[in-house]
Amino acid sequence: MGSYVPNSKAEREAMLKVIGVSSVAELFSDVPEEMLLKDGAPIPAGLSEIEVSEKINEIADKNVIFKTILRGVGAYNHYIPAIVKSVVNKEQLVTAYTPYQAEISQGILQSIFEYQTMICSITGMDVSNASVYDGATATAEAAAMCRERKRSTVYVSETVNPEYIKVLKTYCYGSGAEVVVIPEKEGKTDKEALAEALTDTAACFILQTPNYYGIFEDATEIGEIVHAKGAKYIMNCNPIALAVMKTPAECGADIAVGEGQPLGMPIAFGGPYLGFMAARSAMARKLPGRIVGETVDKNGQRGFVLTLQAREQHIRREKASSNICSNQALCALTAAVYMSAMGEIGMKSVAENSMSKAHYFASELAKIGVAPVFNGEFFHEFTVKLPDADKVLAKLEENGILGGYPTDKGVIFCATEVVTKAEIDKTVEIIKEVIA
Repeated sequence: MGSYVPNSKAEREAMLKVIGVSSVAELFSDVPEEMLLKDGAPIPAGLSEIEVSEKINEIADKNVIFKTILRGVGAYNHYIPAIVKSVVNKEQLVTAYTPYQAEISQGILQSIFEYQTMICSITGMDVSNASVYDGATATAEAAAMCRERKRSTVYVSETVNPEYIKVLKTYCYGSGAEVVVIPEKEGKTDKEALAEALTDTAACFILQTPNYYGIFEDATEIGEIVHAKGAKYIMNCNPIALAVMKTPAECGADIAVGEGQPLGMPIAFGGPYLGFMAARSAMARKLPGRIVGETVDKNGQRGFVLTLQAREQHIRREKASSNICSNQALCALTAAVYMSAMGEIGMKSVAENSMSKAHYFASELAKIGVAPVFNGEFFHEFTVKLPDADKVLAKLEENGILGGYPTDKGVIFCATEVVTKAEIDKTVEIIKEVIA
């Protein structure tokens, strides 16, 4: 980006000095060393355009695409109906961007409105925004919605995805808010520890269910604990799981957020994804980004407009609770088309099939001595104690299977509706051979 940013070397050095770092390298010191291209892209100089294209394809061929995927942890391999790509790839929609001119943006405005309506339907909430970047961003933005002058401490469960917690801490560091992590107990949020930790400065508590380890939390009871202390309650949910579990609204949540990738978006090597956000009507004006509304024109005909977006997010940024003013319109359209195509019955079928196959997988692993780490009820992910985990996962990869995700608690496996019984049985057999 250096050659595209119109700042002089002196200006860049001045900006670095203001934020307290000495160089661009120090600014990006959190990026893992192995991710840095110290010597530039591995492409020889002097190649023609066709030779460069061939070289790029050669590099891309090193990417491994697994036939069987048994890993989730925030990105899930679901079947995507053909109609989703058919609609989303239409040229009228691919160029979707800021719909300021409502008169010529009715198509994209309506797609966002329909998306918002569906998000409210699956969460039970009153109002949804037009989406944000991803599940982590949505979680951090929800915490920002809850902070007030006398209530600025953000509480989050240790069972929330660690990547989400990192983003949350980054947001709160920038705004000077304290983050308190409530420990887990047997794979779920320690409710007693939560009740003891919450103080009069508590702005909110963030719970993920199903949580990082795949387990359903005691969401309603936790909501009662949080509200008894006068704090707001944020629930981060898997949208597919919402087809079979109580909605965040039914659990007493004030804000519902989550990663929308399971709603028709491929894993795609990590993006682009979608962060959904919905809230009770009392918090509508604190939602970041855009809200599209339905209205009528002077002739009484139905129309769509940008109903609400705080001006501070554009022109008085220092007073804004959020500086997000864009949205993932194309990804939101994808989610809307997916939910429309699947319908209530289809969404429930996906959830039930995923859950059923995960439970079959876990029971088969238990038969060969691979025991679950936790005993709680789970959705389509579960954590197991896997002997020689590195060796087992490597062997699975040799057989075209992406195994579970290794953590300090154990290996987290996932099964969705696209995984077959034969694939599960083959995986169990390979694991049995390795650990024998």
